[in-house]
Amino acid sequence: MPERREIGSGEARDVVAKVAERLAAQGQGAAVAVVDAHGELVAFLRTDGCKLPSIDIAVNKAFTAAREGVESAVLGARSREEGFPLTNFGDPRYVGWGGGVPIIVDGAVIGAVGVSGLPEADDVELARWAAAGLSGTA
Repeated sequence: MPERREIGSGEARDVVAKVAERLAAQGQGAAVAVVDAHGELVAFLRTDGCKLPSIDIAVNKAFTAAREGVESAVLGARSREEGFPLTNFGDPRYVGWGGGVPIIVDGAVIGAVGVSGLPEADDVELARWAAAGLSGTA
């Protein structure tokens, strides 16, 4: 039977901790979610100063990135350019905002990071930075 590597709970907690440190150093509040390859939550943190809607948005960004194997913003752009609604995926958790980034190791998606609560460009940059730490591209 084929074996599939997925993000472990320790790795997910480490990603959340790294993001939390960076947010604290910058005096920013946000939500960070780490999911497995199926898009299911493994670790989560809402830092001080983060608005409540960012909770679900961070989780959904990570879910989208893990399920589709592309950044959530890429899927959103494709949806707009190709004219298909995100509801076509059959799950209301799909989002097209930037800030969801797959974690790819040895060519396979092992999970994803979602960040929400900052300006979108900052969400994207922070999620990419966090995912790169596990992807080996940092």
